[in-house]
Amino acid sequence: MKIYSVLQIGEYHINHCEDYLFIGDIGSDKVLCAVMDGCTMATDSYFAATLVGKLLRKIVQEKGYKELYGLEVITDIDSSLKFIIQELFKELNVTKNQLLLDKEELLTTLIVLLIDKKENRGIVLVIGDGLVSINGKVTEFDQDNKPDYLGFHLNENFEEWYASQIQKIEFDSVHDISIATDGIFMFAPVKKVDATETINPVEFLLSDKGNEEEKEMLTLKLKRLEHGFGLKPTDDLALIRIIA
Repeated sequence: MKIYSVLQIGEYHINHCEDYLFIGDIGSDKVLCAVMDGCTMATDSYFAATLVGKLLRKIVQEKGYKELYGLEVITDIDSSLKFIIQELFKELNVTKNQLLLDKEELLTTLIVLLIDKKENRGIVLVIGDGLVSINGKVTEFDQDNKPDYLGFHLNENFEEWYASQIQKIEFDSVHDISIATDGIFMFAPVKKVDATETINPVEFLLSDKGNEEEKEMLTLKLKRLEHGFGLKPTDDLALIRIIA
């Protein structure tokens, strides 16, 4: 299983990339991937996206240790994901109280993907908007530029909130999986090139297996889109692709 990732600031953004991504192993059998997109209209949105990524890293490391020493054994993949999101809620509330953060400082979308490599199955939860591609089937989660940000729900009853989540997909085989923030839809021509053909950036990034042997496959694809076709994402982009 090969995991590729890329994080790029949008052409129309100047100071900060407001997206973030995280990839972490839970023991030897599971891997958690996540992409976050901070709300541009909120306060320091790059901070919210990065904070969620750092907290997920902490949660994944702690969960890995507990499973290693038999202190925690959760075999059901949905239950494992639920536990991780519940811990994220707890950690965000602790951080919010410690740093006296306002709700506007915690607004970020979250697409989280959990894969059980041993069982060859996975689950993905989308909080807000973005894109999920599972073995060639692409699903766009579009909330009309009004994403249901994670920070809106930190004070709610977690059990009720989690049970109400409908943007969730379970799958039984892992061949070619991608998750991305909505920046993947924002490619536009930014320079003149001598290209004699057209290209679909989404299909190119999600389906084409050129440079599969290279760790920086997605970075190389972005370079080809820019220099070969004059296309760059105008919004920030966080993208993770897994090829088995």
